[in-house]
Amino acid sequence: MMFRIGLSGLNAASADLQVTGNNIANTGTVGFKESRAEFADVYAHAYGWMSKTEIGSGVRLASNTQLFSQGNIEATGNAMDLAINGEGFFVMNDNGSQVYTRAGAFQVDRDGYVVNSSGQRLQGYPAVDSMTSRTSANFSVGNLGDMQLPLNEESSALATTEVTASVNLSSNASEPIDPTTGAAYGAVDISNPDTYNWSSSLTVYDSEGAARAMTLYYVKTANPLEWTVYAELDGMTPAPAPPVTPANTFTMTFDTNGNLDTTATTVPPLSFDLALYEPLNGATIGPLDPTTATATSPNGLGVNPGEITLDISGITQYGSNYSVNDLSQDGYANGKLTGLDVDQNGIVFARFTNGRSEVLGQVAIANFSNPQGLQQLGDNNWAQSYGSGDPILGSPGDGRFGSIQAAALESSNVDLTEELVHMIEAQRNYQANAKTISTADEITQTIINM
Repeated sequence: MMFRIGLSGLNAASADLQVTGNNIANTGTVGFKESRAEFADVYAHAYGWMSKTEIGSGVRLASNTQLFSQGNIEATGNAMDLAINGEGFFVMNDNGSQVYTRAGAFQVDRDGYVVNSSGQRLQGYPAVDSMTSRTSANFSVGNLGDMQLPLNEESSALATTEVTASVNLSSNASEPIDPTTGAAYGAVDISNPDTYNWSSSLTVYDSEGAARAMTLYYVKTANPLEWTVYAELDGMTPAPAPPVTPANTFTMTFDTNGNLDTTATTVPPLSFDLALYEPLNGATIGPLDPTTATATSPNGLGVNPGEITLDISGITQYGSNYSVNDLSQDGYANGKLTGLDVDQNGIVFARFTNGRSEVLGQVAIANFSNPQGLQQLGDNNWAQSYGSGDPILGSPGDGRFGSIQAAALESSNVDLTEELVHMIEAQRNYQANAKTISTADEITQTIINM
């Protein structure tokens, strides 16, 4: 009997050492969760047998339980690395079967799918449409699928439709005077800076994404609270000699405090016929009017170019020098994919060379009622089992689901110092049980030698 008790103790201590050794071996494994050997005593007795003098029959390994505590999150600088801060698992497609992992070291395969080192594809929710908000209502949460990046796609160009000008015009300026006549210039000659007081320029884009320079020329009138503004594009062809007084002209009036008098100022839309400006690429600027479309209109859109809206509500006339506070517009050129951004809600944004970001989808997170019931598969993967319950799918940061930290990985939750101490304890247990067997052997030899 003592031999069996000692043998069970050796087996238990050996199992404890194996579990500890496995933990130590995976100290550097991303997303690894340590295990704990749990033991139960053994009693061998007949049914209904009860005795105060009954002795146990040893020990057995009752369970090898995984501990799903949070591992340290370490920054990597790689945008494709993702870590879950909190509960949940990444959902992976393994040739049609779903597996779950905490290891977020991802990469992109030749087809643009986000995969791990085993080729399993990361699952997520596709975006319903391109958006700027980050609410889960904009994702098709019932349509779980493979995350794929548009490697060969471009962000299309958008023609400028609105320009915002926020500048300060010096109140000390005076009306430009022609020295040859002693009178005000009758028109603005954009090639002669003496005919205007100041100018400000910005880049706008046509419908094909070509950059074009637009300049606003500011001329003080005889009225100290009034300015005339001329808007023009560079590249007029054939160039007049010289181009004088562009068609896009309006007058601004200020109050005595230097603020724009919006009731006395009317800003007409700016309209440019790009057939008169280099490059002659057949593009338009501003939104096309589909109501003017004809059978010969390209793409079914209007034949006439749209009009650019100019917002001058931020223009002032103060005593300080000329200055630019803001000159912006809403158009952009076409762009190629340059990288990815993932926010804490798991929303994946594609960054393009034109400065635009487009939403591709949202990383899905799975959780379980009993994570310790998951079946270990190796390669940092778990599978659903009867003990774990069904997966609960959701979005990062919602309810019990952890948030996503991009450019970071969750390290193993193994405490190496603790494991080394535990290994010493398991070694002592093994030696003690071996001593039990050797002692039983000595007792047996004594009886035989009697």
